[in-house]
Amino acid sequence: MPRLFTGFEVPPDIANTLSSLRGGLVGARWIDVENYHVTLRFMGDIDDHLARDVDAMLADVRRGPITLTLDGLSAFGGDKPRALVARIKPDQALMDFQAEQERIVRRAGLPPEKRKFTPHVTLARLRDTTPWHVADFLAAQGRVPARSFTADRFVLFSSRASVGGGPYVVEAAYPLG
Repeated sequence: MPRLFTGFEVPPDIANTLSSLRGGLVGARWIDVENYHVTLRFMGDIDDHLARDVDAMLADVRRGPITLTLDGLSAFGGDKPRALVARIKPDQALMDFQAEQERIVRRAGLPPEKRKFTPHVTLARLRDTTPWHVADFLAAQGRVPARSFTADRFVLFSSRASVGGGPYVVEAAYPLG
């Protein structure tokens, strides 16, 4: 069974900007730059028949390109930080597109996503990192440049069961525009 999710690839120039933030955070396991992405909808381990149905439905999506803008650094997990992320500005076009992804996978038979969509690029997985470590890191980094990129396609990624952070494989790509 493939472990699937949809998302946007992060272009090399943006990935290089984000990779310059690596280092100096206790307990961080940094994500390989080639695995940076913006997840739209995680589907998990699904059977091949459902994967084919989802692929066919995704191929019918008709939308224009979407501009994504970096919007600072943050961490997920509150008092028990688990990930360092670069936030993506949640503008209306992005939020509408993600909602369409959610509708598609639900029509295919998957249960609703329980987590609220928070657009981001995961930079590091955290282990034994305190909120104070994260606060110190964020204070030292200052602001991430508000760089933008335009996604002219979205992709269906697969991943193998692992501790996290890839490797991810593009199984299918769907043009926007």
